[in-house]
Amino acid sequence: MQNHVGIERSREAQKQQTIKIRPKWHMTVLHIVYYLIMVVFLVFYMLPFWGTVMTSFKTNSEVMTSTPITPPTEWTLEGYSDAMEELGVPLMTSLVVTIFGAAGSVFLGSICAYSLSKWKFKLNNVFFVALVAATYLPFQAILIPLLQTINTLDLYDNVWGLVLVHSVFGMPMCTVMMRGYYADVPDALVKQAMIDGNGMWAIYRKIVLPNTMIATITTFVFQCTSIWNEMLFALVLGGYDSKPATIALNELAGTMAAEFNVQMAGSLILALPVLILYIFMGKYLISGQMSGAVTAS
Repeated sequence: MQNHVGIERSREAQKQQTIKIRPKWHMTVLHIVYYLIMVVFLVFYMLPFWGTVMTSFKTNSEVMTSTPITPPTEWTLEGYSDAMEELGVPLMTSLVVTIFGAAGSVFLGSICAYSLSKWKFKLNNVFFVALVAATYLPFQAILIPLLQTINTLDLYDNVWGLVLVHSVFGMPMCTVMMRGYYADVPDALVKQAMIDGNGMWAIYRKIVLPNTMIATITTFVFQCTSIWNEMLFALVLGGYDSKPATIALNELAGTMAAEFNVQMAGSLILALPVLILYIFMGKYLISGQMSGAVTAS
């Protein structure tokens, strides 16, 4: 009898604590509203991209007589061929600067992050704070002394001058991004490697790098995107011989008349390498972000 009364009381307590479930029709209406809002924002977000694509396949005369979002009456690749004539060499320059600049900055940042996380020294935290502060330094504030330095090194209007600049000025951000991942490598592995007779560089190559490969790839992709779209250093430190694609695309605007189909085609061509990079490296970026989320928790 007491058990029966206890069961009844527990049922009543569960009924009181149970949250009232809304009717199915109410949830269906909310879902419809949510989806409609998302569709509206998606259309608003994708409309400029749609206009860019449609304009790139139009002739220059049709661009002047139609709206950007209307499909072309006569599809043509004239804009792409004209854009490639101007962007061919600058695209190769941007490719060289991006690959080597990103590799250099990631390598320097990796070394700094390894030193700051696994080999403590007296001013460890002070040095890290200085690196963090360097990531917020506006590049416009150091352009004049930087230009003088590049001139002294005889690297003005030189592809390798831009590579050097991107490697050095990308290093603080890479250090900040990678230090947290390196700190998560167990110290026990480092100590065991030291007992086995491995030095600092051997531990870096055999222990730290293999266990933080996702962080390295994530940082590399981030740097590639940043350098590929960069324009300030290229404008100030580069000239005709080292002109990257961002500067060449800006010059497509012209001075007297603008061929919008060529400009839109050039914009899509310039965006294509970054898009391909994210398609093939997207899984590593997601893994890196999820790993960071787990670390932060």
